[in-house]
Amino acid sequence: MTGTTLAARHGVTLAPDPRRVVVKLFVPGEDAALVRTRAQALIDRVAHLDDEETGRLLRDTFDRFATRHRNLDGTFHHHYDLVRHRIARARDLPPTTRLLIGAYFSHEYAVEAAALCNPSMVEHPDQSGLDAGQLRVAISLRQIGEGHLSSIGFATAVLGPGRQLAVADRSGPPVIGQRMAVRHRRDLLAAGLTEVDCDNEITATVLDALPDRYNEATFERVLGNLPPDLLSRSTGPDTLEHVRRTNAASYATTFPTDTALHQQVLWPAVPAESNGMEDARFVRFVDDSGPGYRATYTAYDGRHIATRALASTDLRRFESTPMRGPGARNKGVALFPRTVGGRHLALCRADGETIGLTRLDGENRWQEPVPLHAPQDSWELIQVGNCGSPIETDAGWLVLTHGVGPMRRYAIGALLLDLHRPERVLARLPGALLSPDDADRDGYVPNVVYSCGGLVHAGELWLPYGASDARVGFASVAVAALIGAMVRSPHRPAAQAAEWAGETSAPDPGDVLSVDCREDP
Repeated sequence: MTGTTLAARHGVTLAPDPRRVVVKLFVPGEDAALVRTRAQALIDRVAHLDDEETGRLLRDTFDRFATRHRNLDGTFHHHYDLVRHRIARARDLPPTTRLLIGAYFSHEYAVEAAALCNPSMVEHPDQSGLDAGQLRVAISLRQIGEGHLSSIGFATAVLGPGRQLAVADRSGPPVIGQRMAVRHRRDLLAAGLTEVDCDNEITATVLDALPDRYNEATFERVLGNLPPDLLSRSTGPDTLEHVRRTNAASYATTFPTDTALHQQVLWPAVPAESNGMEDARFVRFVDDSGPGYRATYTAYDGRHIATRALASTDLRRFESTPMRGPGARNKGVALFPRTVGGRHLALCRADGETIGLTRLDGENRWQEPVPLHAPQDSWELIQVGNCGSPIETDAGWLVLTHGVGPMRRYAIGALLLDLHRPERVLARLPGALLSPDDADRDGYVPNVVYSCGGLVHAGELWLPYGASDARVGFASVAVAALIGAMVRSPHRPAAQAAEWAGETSAPDPGDVLSVDCREDP
């Protein structure tokens, strides 16, 4: 049996829906360096409308758009508040005029009008009302709209019994989460300051004065109490700017309790992600405090990328923080679903072309990775990377991979890592598990199948995947069949892996292969 015949495609797909729109601030001429901007002229024109025309325009706007959005009235009020500084006598404007000004400074944005792709799948927090053999799952989606701006959306599906798959309806207005205050972590601030090489007397004093967890009021109080002889130094203003910017990189987003998961939109909220939040890799993480959800994603500001992490207990409130250290460079970081030997581990692709394994140190920095798998077969010679977090099986950690071949064609493969020492590669699939077929190859980005994570249910690996960024498809394969088709890794653990794991000498090759796999031909 060849790798390309292992995974069975299902007939269920998710296509981008241009009707899924959110309301965003719109400021005409906001880039023009003019004394009298277009925005100011627009406000003046709206303010001079008579009461009858103002009321008619407002009613017409609500008739056209109110059913497409939640709390449109509140959104218009908010957008008015953002531009009212341009109005000389704002208090003299009647409420209807203020609301209409807010409407003129608003526009609809179709979050997935350009593409829908790169899903990950985790167990849903709500498992009520299911029949035997069923599992409800939450699916994260990369949504791409005008200007190639990505956000994170969701869908819900039910797996089973057997190979049945049903994706829930996604109707209802999408809702952008509300940014909330977050209790900051001192160790994350310290790691961020180290990242920008900002280590001096001011940062040391700030870090020494902050508790392990703190709010904005405590942070501002500490900055306000800095000694004048430190602030007066020539490096003082730049250092304070670094400290404030690094602290502001963490934030929280929450959604109303009556918002369905498929309506939630995680939208860029800090400068580092202003041009998109890409390829979220969600995983259900279990530790001493119980199960929760974590994810990594790529933040893009239009010039640079950065890896960030999400944490949530219920998929309703999310905390977003930067990831630091050499292991978090580049794209494609994927967290393990639990600690291994007391270590927090992640897959990564720090060099841009090799799957590596990195660990989190005591200072919240992801360390230099040990390589696991480099481009090797013809279908992956350009680069390899992961397709989501490792999946725990009795045989080892199952890692779905992606490889890039001729004509930048993406396919999905698999590795098997040692369950207790995942720096050891036990086996690999000799060919691709899933490759673009004729139905997959055409789209926004042609010749691509790509996933950000699947899961195992009832002995079956379920794999959501993006098909050429045109839509999301689903495939499945029996875990036993997948592992049985793997071949033993021809490579023995390197001394680097032993040193990375804290061993004094290289392990005995005989204890590496503990799974019954075919020999490499």
